[in-house]
Amino acid sequence: IAPPVKQGAALILGLALTVATCGIHTLHSLITVLGTWGIITYSWRFAPSLALSWSFLYLLFFRLVTWFGLPAPTPFTNAVQLLLTLKMVSLANEVKAFHLAKKQEVSSFSKSTVIGHISKVPSLYDVLCYSYCYIGIMTGPFYRYQTYEDWLSQRASSSIPALSPCLQHLRWVPVYAALFLGVSAVFPLAHVRSEDFLQQHFLYRLFYMVPVFFVFRMRFYAAWCTAEASCITAGLGAYPEGALSKAGGGPTVEYSPSPDSPVLYDFETVRNIDCYNTDFCVKVRHGMRYWNMSVQWWLHNYIYRNAPFRSYIMRAAWTMFISAYWHGLHVGYYLSFLTIPLCLAAETSMERGVRSRLSPAGQYWFDWVHWFLKMRAYDYMCMGFVLLSWEDTLRYWGSIYYCIQGVALLCIALGQALGKGRGGEQREKRGGEEKQEEREKGE
Repeated sequence: IAPPVKQGAALILGLALTVATCGIHTLHSLITVLGTWGIITYSWRFAPSLALSWSFLYLLFFRLVTWFGLPAPTPFTNAVQLLLTLKMVSLANEVKAFHLAKKQEVSSFSKSTVIGHISKVPSLYDVLCYSYCYIGIMTGPFYRYQTYEDWLSQRASSSIPALSPCLQHLRWVPVYAALFLGVSAVFPLAHVRSEDFLQQHFLYRLFYMVPVFFVFRMRFYAAWCTAEASCITAGLGAYPEGALSKAGGGPTVEYSPSPDSPVLYDFETVRNIDCYNTDFCVKVRHGMRYWNMSVQWWLHNYIYRNAPFRSYIMRAAWTMFISAYWHGLHVGYYLSFLTIPLCLAAETSMERGVRSRLSPAGQYWFDWVHWFLKMRAYDYMCMGFVLLSWEDTLRYWGSIYYCIQGVALLCIALGQALGKGRGGEQREKRGGEEKQEEREKGE
């Protein structure tokens, strides 16, 4: 269908869904959209920082509305508001990039080399259509305005194969759903909050976080795989494989398919989860890369890169703090997310001080131990994420003697002790490793 019809139909569907599930609370998202539109219209130079401040401050008000005598928002409203916050910050950055690209074209008399920038400054109607597009409005994945604009102007969209990739995403969903229901029935989270739980053996308490995190993963695997499939059926995020698209960001290179050869498409732009690598990657930092991938792209490009620190660990800590704030005000989020930088420091220290000294066979076994500890660290942090409160989180962590923080501190000390005195060669290698970390984080 024609782009204007496609745009209007997507808006009507999205608004109808939002109003039906959120009711009067739809006003929260509308106020956020109007405020962002005013920022990008009248102050594009400072739009990224202003939009981030505006949307995050409104997110604080949104979560404290009951303090002002207003009704509490529904969970559906919270889902809409979370994803809308990401969209508005991204939109402000894209508008600034557009203006800068146009200025560069005027000054250099050549076309800008910026890849994937928007074609024009969106009107209020365009911003509303992007904000309330029904695709992923509550479930994600996050996608940029450029991805949305490309979707509207898609040519020969009926020729893009959707059935096969859609089924590929859905084939494991029944398994994930069954495992979620079965394991959560045997290991209910409510048991952790009971007095009887603390009377159980230490090993039982330590083990319990494993099925809890398993249930947590199965729930999101099923939800996100289904959300990705819904994007695929609409054709959103379909780009030629030669564009080398990244989750959340879209194409990374200029692409012009040959008219004489068939075009192979992928949907990497709307990919939000890599289930296999989430479970079986070795490092904590890689585990973050494969989980909620579109949001990780947003965090890296709009938070990590602009963090007020130079150190990789401190920038990671800042990014995790912002991620915790975006998720909510529950203390458990902050306790969990701010444990990640400690784990990152531990694995970096052990890699430099221990793994670098081992033979290939030793490194093989080191990686297996590393993987096991990575999974236990995520089990441990998940407990704060699901228990939410300060009391419940520290009560559980205390019952297993804060073991992950203890192991992380021990690894940091051991790695630093063994890594001392290795001379300029080691320092040079360390510098190379830090650059590699930056490249991996960028990917």
